[in-house]
Amino acid sequence: MKFSLSLALFTAFLVASCSEEPQPPPPRHRAASYAPQPDQYPPPQQPFNPNGPVQPTGTPPVETAAASPPPTAAPTKIAKGDYPYGIPVPGKPHLVESPYSPGKYIDVEGFPPGTEVKDPYTDKIFLVP
Repeated sequence: MKFSLSLALFTAFLVASCSEEPQPPPPRHRAASYAPQPDQYPPPQQPFNPNGPVQPTGTPPVETAAASPPPTAAPTKIAKGDYPYGIPVPGKPHLVESPYSPGKYIDVEGFPPGTEVKDPYTDKIFLVP
């Protein structure tokens, strides 16, 4: 009796789990209706001032109360002609003597004449003769 009751309950659960339930209908979406926006394209043309400050697009220009003084001139890069030449070592074609550290030789093999080279002893730049 207990076995048949257990078998009946098991069968009832099995049948109940296999039955198909109707699926809910998919949600209906309405198309969005937005209020018409005024045409903003193309944006209004701004006068071009090549010396004026750069304004990010989309923001109104901000006026400054007082113009700041122009920045001081930055130190200019030293031109090639401002560097001294290394001194060739007689009898040794690829060695030069540094103009900054006399008596110390530097190998410049593979560097064409006029190339900037850094003196490894003083970290100053000189030109290959």
